[in-house]
Amino acid sequence: MNDILNAGPAPVETPQCWRGPDMARQPDLWMHELAPEEVAEIEAAAARLDGAPILEIVRDPLPKLSGRLARIREEVLHGIGFQVIRGLPVGRWPLRRAAAAFWLIGLHLGEAVSQNGKGHVLGHVRDLGLDYARPETRGYQTSARLPYHTDESDLACLLCLRTARVGGLSSLVSSVTLWNEMVRRRPDLADALCRPMARTRWGEVPEGRKPWADVPVFVPWRGNVVTTYVRSAVEKARAMPGPPEPSALQTEAMDMLDALAADPALHLDMALKEGDVQIVSNHRILHSRTAYEDWEDPERKRHMLRLWLACADGPDLPPLMTEEYQEATASGRPNGIRVPGVPLSAPLSAN
Repeated sequence: MNDILNAGPAPVETPQCWRGPDMARQPDLWMHELAPEEVAEIEAAAARLDGAPILEIVRDPLPKLSGRLARIREEVLHGIGFQVIRGLPVGRWPLRRAAAAFWLIGLHLGEAVSQNGKGHVLGHVRDLGLDYARPETRGYQTSARLPYHTDESDLACLLCLRTARVGGLSSLVSSVTLWNEMVRRRPDLADALCRPMARTRWGEVPEGRKPWADVPVFVPWRGNVVTTYVRSAVEKARAMPGPPEPSALQTEAMDMLDALAADPALHLDMALKEGDVQIVSNHRILHSRTAYEDWEDPERKRHMLRLWLACADGPDLPPLMTEEYQEATASGRPNGIRVPGVPLSAPLSAN
């Protein structure tokens, strides 16, 4: 990486370099309406698993749906970097059946990895009334706006079970496009984001690691650029004893990155509907969510299920992603958040 940086930042042209308004005009590139026979197949497969522990569910061949899932997987990993599946009838399913169906889809996309220090491989994105300003609070546990960021896996997947009363819209932006815009407008700031910055680990510390990680936002790598960005983790690291502060240039660079991501000329907004599955590449896409107001009735509150997936044939990554920042799966991919002595679990409750 140092040789690349010494030569100066340079733009890249890959399938992941897109602009939101162009994608909005071409939903056929990323939206997949399930056919009735595909819905019937996944519903029957999930119904057969009623009562089965999620972690014991194995890959079902899904002959009617598997071909489409393979094409979706290829497009997310090596194409534009995101896809949406529409039409799962979650309104008529109990939570366990929805979770089983989501898990079955996930098994065709990758290997589930832990999303937090509790070892949860099935996550719940739901407001628990927590304060996002607190150092240990993760954004998915609140109703706050989530700034553009990435997660700690190859893929991030959401299944929308229920929507909020108001707000909670999803936004995606190509991190490759963001890189190219920064290189074009302010190469000095693009370069600053190729230098490591401390970010908190939220108290979820892998074995042998510090309570914070020193990670760059951008890593130019073999003809593309790999991105990992959570500004809230950088800001919360400032309150920790030990880690160095971001430089003034890095702070200016993060301000520019955030402003570019928020530009309607670059990002894609979407309102996920009940039964939608959104699949995103963390290495090529930043994702965001607007703040929301929820329903008073607990049974109607906004609720998403989440998977973080590792993909053995995912994009080529620099060693720092698994050797310095995170641990690796057996296939050498980012392994989410693993805390010593914590077993994997798939809870059916958000608490």
